[in-house]
Amino acid sequence: MIPTPIRGVHPISQSGTRPDFLTAPHQAGPRPQGWSLAASGIAIVAFTALLALAWSAISTLFLVFAGILLGVFLDGLTQLLGKVLPAGRGLRLSLVSLALAGLSLSMIAFGGATVMQQGRDLGQTVASQAGTVRDRLKDYGIDVPGLSAPPKTDRSNNDASDPKQKTGGLAGLASNAMESPGSILSDAGSVLGPAASVVIALFSALGNVLVIVFLGLSCAADPGAYRDGAVRFVPPHHRARARALLDGMGETLRHWLFGQLITMAVIFLCTWAGLTFLGIGGALILGIQAGLLAFIPTIGPLIAGVVIVLAALASGLTAVLGAMGVYLAVQTLESYGLTPYIQKRALDIPPATIFAGQLVLGVLFGLWGIALALPLLAVIKVLLAQLYIEDTLQEEAEA
Repeated sequence: MIPTPIRGVHPISQSGTRPDFLTAPHQAGPRPQGWSLAASGIAIVAFTALLALAWSAISTLFLVFAGILLGVFLDGLTQLLGKVLPAGRGLRLSLVSLALAGLSLSMIAFGGATVMQQGRDLGQTVASQAGTVRDRLKDYGIDVPGLSAPPKTDRSNNDASDPKQKTGGLAGLASNAMESPGSILSDAGSVLGPAASVVIALFSALGNVLVIVFLGLSCAADPGAYRDGAVRFVPPHHRARARALLDGMGETLRHWLFGQLITMAVIFLCTWAGLTFLGIGGALILGIQAGLLAFIPTIGPLIAGVVIVLAALASGLTAVLGAMGVYLAVQTLESYGLTPYIQKRALDIPPATIFAGQLVLGVLFGLWGIALALPLLAVIKVLLAQLYIEDTLQEEAEA
């Protein structure tokens, strides 16, 4: 009679020996069961801290990303110059930088006065026409807060008995600084008025431009060093894939930047020529703002169209209809002619996806998110195509 084996107890084989899995010694190797919980907790805390740090410094990160975009652009121009000029990379980058700087300075020198004058006149015209539109909407019972005129300050009710009101100007600023040094900035703002905010905004914008230029030149001088430095943080058996991923991002951004610049230039020229033909004032500045706002898809052209229509209101109904015709013709050329043929190789993303991405990034990060939404979507597309579709799903990503 063969005894019935007890559940969970393996009987000895007929040969009198135990099975191999009972007698074989345990294989040596890592046993993560003892530390996986602690490691997971540390990883979650570190990832959360990294996200919090990135969120608090998001403006700086966007500034760095803008510098990287400039570096990619300069690197692309340097490579193009290398096809016709067999010289060292440093010399070609210097020539490209000097050419761009000279072009910018020449535009400021020869067209700066005209642009500033047209910009001033255009601002007054748009503000006046916005007030007219506001009054018309109020007649129909529609109140638009964004078009409301700023409240006027009444200086007649100032308390003359206040010693700070008696001691005005720089003397009051000095006395207030002696009493409360922390209030000197606010007092300076009250003395200088709008000029203080303009100067502060100008220095802030100039500082951002200098940071972007410095980062762009540094990245374009030796892009391989930065790429290899980033790859060193990847495990050795994944470094080849990481290097290919970074190269794919750079190529996608390079194609998108060159295509976007061509699109912006065409929009500027067509808008300028069309509005000049119609005789609308400020055609040059309207063309410039239309070309620059084309960098922001979907939202930028809408803003440019509103400004063009408001500027054309001062010239009558015929000018408004002509300006709308020019705007629609330029947008048709951009949507059905330029973008499908120029940008399809670099970035083939449906318009609804681009618009949704702009909304999400704009709500989360403000103006930086809206302005840099498209290059960020391009980077995300490369990541999804190579890491998820190709590596995880083992499928071929669409070109």
